[in-house]
Amino acid sequence: MSHQQSLTDQPLRILHSEAAVSFGGQEHRILKEMLAMRERGHHIELACRPEAQLVERMRALGFTVHTVPMGGLGNFVRGVLKFRKILKQGRFDVLNTHSRKDTLIAALGARLAGTPLIVRTRHLAAPIGSLLSYSWLPHRISTVSNHVRQMVLEKGVPEYKVRTIYSPVATPETVEQSTLRQELHLSDSAIVVICVAVMRQKKGHIFLINTMLPLFEKYPDLHLVLVGAGSPTYEQVVAFIKEKKVENRVHLMGYRKDVPNLLAGSDIFALATEQEASGTVYVEAQMSGLPVIGTDVGGVSEMFRDGETGILVPGKDRKALENALERLIADPALRQKMSMAAHQWLYDEGGFSTEKLALDTEIAYRIWLAERSGKTGSYTQPRSQ
Repeated sequence: MSHQQSLTDQPLRILHSEAAVSFGGQEHRILKEMLAMRERGHHIELACRPEAQLVERMRALGFTVHTVPMGGLGNFVRGVLKFRKILKQGRFDVLNTHSRKDTLIAALGARLAGTPLIVRTRHLAAPIGSLLSYSWLPHRISTVSNHVRQMVLEKGVPEYKVRTIYSPVATPETVEQSTLRQELHLSDSAIVVICVAVMRQKKGHIFLINTMLPLFEKYPDLHLVLVGAGSPTYEQVVAFIKEKKVENRVHLMGYRKDVPNLLAGSDIFALATEQEASGTVYVEAQMSGLPVIGTDVGGVSEMFRDGETGILVPGKDRKALENALERLIADPALRQKMSMAAHQWLYDEGGFSTEKLALDTEIAYRIWLAERSGKTGSYTQPRSQ
């Protein structure tokens, strides 16, 4: 077998590591990535803390999960040695780490084991602290958006080492008949703006309501639906709605598991967030047929096509947000046009599919492995499946 064949056709052996114990957006991305890469024929295993929620979830899906205690000096040394053993015995081609703590432990173990490729995935848009888990320990970095990639580059990591691989967004289940308008006693002619986001100050809920106050006066059948929970923001939003006397126009649904059902009963999606690593909720809204309005912060501008599938406005610019909302409120034909453009991009082209995530990840791994082995000329792109 030629070197070229071994680079492009042989299944890869990949170990993922994660130090977090909860199950949030980052862990969900890991789960989707592992499933998608297994689907492409690669051998995938996971290493995380014994108490992590990922342990049972991934074992239930048929993955081998190694448990490694993390935290404290004793666990650090034991963890490094355990990762070295796992990686050597498993003959892994790639270690992909996901948080600072597991990068320090697992990547050091991988260096000692001689693992060919160590990748660190950066999921967050928060300021980057120690460069150790980006520059010396991993060989390459993947990021969830170009915005996050830029943050890594600004820290001094060379450009050739960093590549953006977008998180996939699951296709929402088909909704025959949304229950939203029935639940809220809204007519079919009502115009519903929906915002789906955890209730945190940075998500801009009060800013959005404030921006819509003059529009409520101008359009008597306009409503805003807020889906999400979280103290103390939820209570602050309730108080603000009461103070402005718009209880009959702003509807709080709290935490809901049937988000596609609620999106299907709405006309426009708007989220005036102040900070966002990527913002896949904008993609989910477009997949449900809604034109979107987003703020030009973080990776938001990468989640829709400004002017085609939605409208991008500057952060904290109330007038620009109000104008964008009014454009879509007053123009049903524009809403329909944007909805159709989004369908083309997300369904026909598969812009955020799990298949695309797996293909992009495999391409990145194979290019990086080829670069690391000094055989870049023999790399050919893997087939799309």
